[in-house]
Amino acid sequence: MIDGPRRLALGDEMAARFGDPEIQARTFAPLVLDMLVGKGDFRTEWVDAFARWYQAEEDLRGHDEKLGWLHAVAHGADLLCAFGRHAEVDPARMLDLAAARLTAPTAHVWDQLEDDRLARAVARVLTRPDLSERDATGWLDAIAVEFGADRIVTPVPAQLSNCLRTLRLLYVLADRGVRSPADPGAAQEPLTHGEAVKARLAEVLDRIVRR
Repeated sequence: MIDGPRRLALGDEMAARFGDPEIQARTFAPLVLDMLVGKGDFRTEWVDAFARWYQAEEDLRGHDEKLGWLHAVAHGADLLCAFGRHAEVDPARMLDLAAARLTAPTAHVWDQLEDDRLARAVARVLTRPDLSERDATGWLDAIAVEFGADRIVTPVPAQLSNCLRTLRLLYVLADRGVRSPADPGAAQEPLTHGEAVKARLAEVLDRIVRR
């Protein structure tokens, strides 16, 4: 069993890998950090390093024939959830980070259920009982501005397609509740401001698709 100081050192190493030139190093660092946070280890510096990387990562391939799984968006979503549910992290910061990831320009349409992973991560952050209604819905403002109907171009940008699929699933989770992937047999947990989130999601989706 790895002791506490060694786990923290491992976390520091993983946070540093967000700046690694190799895509595999960057995209598997979140999985290790997710496990460490789940065991109770935490440093605010890990959150900062992750936030810088997640919104800026440009290689969003899910799977590569030679390299295997990369999955930056999905692996990052898991860590976003872990940080977003941590008592020492402002959940609004992680929601804003999700919006930044969804609106970042890309030429890659997610094809390995990344939208599902990110929507579920956001939904689980939205179960935080200390989350205000304003924070639960305010992160969607940036998406509404970025993808408002007056800014839509054709062909549809990849990031818009990714965002629409993510928000549609999030609406379902806001309506039905969300389960922890670690306990799929558990009851669905309601979002703290589920009705307000659903209403704002509907407004944003309507604004995006309106012609």
